[in-house]
Amino acid sequence: MNSPVFDPRPLAPGTLRVIPIGGLGEIGRNMTSFEIDGKILIVDCGVLFPEENQPGVDLILPDFSPIKDRLDDVIGVVLTHGHEDHIGAVPYLLRLRQDIPLIGSTLTLALVEAKLKEHRINPYTLTVREGQHEKLGPFDLEFIAVNHSIPDALAVAIKTTAGVVLHTGDFKMDQLPLDDRITDLRAFARLGEIGVDLFLPDSTNADVPGFTAPERDIGPVLESVISKAPRRVIVASFSSHVHRVQQVLDAAHANGRRVAFMGRSMVRNMTIAADLGYLRVPAGVLIDAKKAADLPDNKIVYMSTGSQGEPMAVLARMANLEHQIEVGKGDTVILASSLIPGNENAVYRVINGLTKLGANVVHKGNAKVHVSGHASAGELLYVYNILRPKNVLPVHGEYRHLVANQRLAMDTGIPETNTIIGEDGTVIDLKDGVAEVVGLLDLGYVYVDGSTVGEITDADLKDRRILAEEGFVSIFVAIDAQTGRVIVGPEIQARGFAEDEAVFDAVKPLIIRALTDAAENGTRDTHAFSQVIRRTVGRWVNSSHRRRPMIVPVVIEA
Repeated sequence: MNSPVFDPRPLAPGTLRVIPIGGLGEIGRNMTSFEIDGKILIVDCGVLFPEENQPGVDLILPDFSPIKDRLDDVIGVVLTHGHEDHIGAVPYLLRLRQDIPLIGSTLTLALVEAKLKEHRINPYTLTVREGQHEKLGPFDLEFIAVNHSIPDALAVAIKTTAGVVLHTGDFKMDQLPLDDRITDLRAFARLGEIGVDLFLPDSTNADVPGFTAPERDIGPVLESVISKAPRRVIVASFSSHVHRVQQVLDAAHANGRRVAFMGRSMVRNMTIAADLGYLRVPAGVLIDAKKAADLPDNKIVYMSTGSQGEPMAVLARMANLEHQIEVGKGDTVILASSLIPGNENAVYRVINGLTKLGANVVHKGNAKVHVSGHASAGELLYVYNILRPKNVLPVHGEYRHLVANQRLAMDTGIPETNTIIGEDGTVIDLKDGVAEVVGLLDLGYVYVDGSTVGEITDADLKDRRILAEEGFVSIFVAIDAQTGRVIVGPEIQARGFAEDEAVFDAVKPLIIRALTDAAENGTRDTHAFSQVIRRTVGRWVNSSHRRRPMIVPVVIEA
C-alpha cells in the first residue's frame, strides 16, 4: 500500500472519525479507534507475532501514537474475543492508563484479566453478553453473538449521531457449532433495516470460495487418528482454542487415554475455560504433566502449544530435543491449527524435525484436523446481502484479503466509491451516510524485545539480520592524527565471515593507504578516519567476497 502520509483535517462536531491503528495489511495487531465529540472508543487491542526477519523480537504492538496524548478521552476498550491478536496488547495500553474500562464477554475478560495479573494490573471491567446494550458517552453499543474458533465472541454495533457502524470482530457462520451458539443473523438483519453506514468485516478468508467447514467435522477425524496411534499422541493448537481442546478431550476419553496440558498459556487458559464452564472436562481424563510419564505410551495425549512453530513453544523444543518429552518412532503428532501467514517456514521446520525423529505428523495438509474460524466468501456475501451497508472498510487481513473482501462488497451492489481499502493509520470521517478518507497517519511497528518496549527500531533489526546473515568484521587501528600514519594495526577480527583471518591480509595495505591519503587531504578527527576504514573494507569485501558484513572500525589517536 505505502500511500503518502498526510495530516487529517480538524474533526468537525457531530462527525465520527475512524482510525484503524492495526490489523490492516497484516494478520494481527487488531485495533481500531472511534472518535466523536471529543470522546474515543477503542475496539480490540492485539499483538502481531514476529516473523523470521525480525530476530529477537517477542511481540509487535500497535502504534498507540494517535491516542497516546489523549488517553483521558478514551472511555473504553471493547474486546470482541479472547485471541491474542485482539487482546494481547491490552497490558501495554493499560500501562499508560490503568483505569481505561475494558468491555467484553465473560471468557474474553477472564483471559485478559489473567494476562493483566502477570503485569500487576487490576483492570476496571464491564462484562457484557449478546443482546445487551450499553451507553458509553456518545456511543450506544449493541453486542451481537458471532461464531468463531473461541467461545463468547461478539460483534459490536456502534451507534452515534453520525451514523451506525458494525464491527464484526472475527466470525464465521458455522450452522452446527460445538457450543450451539450461532452468528446472530437476525440481529444483523435488524441493523440492516435501521441502516448500517459503515461496515468493518473480517477479511481473513475473503479470498476462499464457498463456506468454511463446520467444527463438528474435526471431531471424528481426531478420534480416528488417536484410536489408531500406537504410542503417545501430541496435539498442538492455539492455547485459546477451547473448541479444539474440547474435541481432543472427548476423543482421548473415548479411546481410554488421559490428557496432560503442556505449556503455561495452555494450562492457564484451559483452567479458566473449565472453571467458567466453557470447557467440559470428562471425569478423570486430565492428569498432571509430571505424572503423565508414568502412564503407558498408548494411554496418554499431550495437549500442547507451538502449532505455529514458535521457537520457544513446547512443540519446537520437542523437535529440537530440548524438552523432557523425547519424541520418537511410533509417536503421533497432530497440528490442529491453520498456518498464520509468515509462519510457514517455522512450521515446516518443526514438522521436518519431528518426522526425522520418527513421529507420524498429521496436519491440515494431509488430514482434516482443523477448520478455520473465519467466514469464507460465501458467508460474507450472505452478510452483505443482509446488511446492505452504505460503506465498507474491510479489516483483519493482508492486502489481498482486503481487496477480495472489497470485491465481494461490490458484487452485491455496493459502489466501489463506497468501499475503502485502508491501511494502518488511514483516517476516515463518517457523517450523513458518507465515509471519506481525510488523512493518513505515519504508524509503525512497536517491538517488544525482552523487557524493552518500543526501543528497538527497524534499523536495529536490519543490523541483527546483517549479523545473522553476513557476519561481523571489526578493525582496530591506532594512528598519528597529524600524518595518518598507522602506529598499531590494522588488527582485524571477524565472526561469521571467514575462519582463516589471513584472508584479511589483502585489505590491510588498502586501509593504511586510505588513512594516509585522508590525512594528506586534511582529515583529522577519529570519526572521519573510521568512515574511511568502513568504506575501504566495505568495497573490498563486497568485490572480493560478495558479502556485506557489519563493519565496526575503532580508531584511536596514539
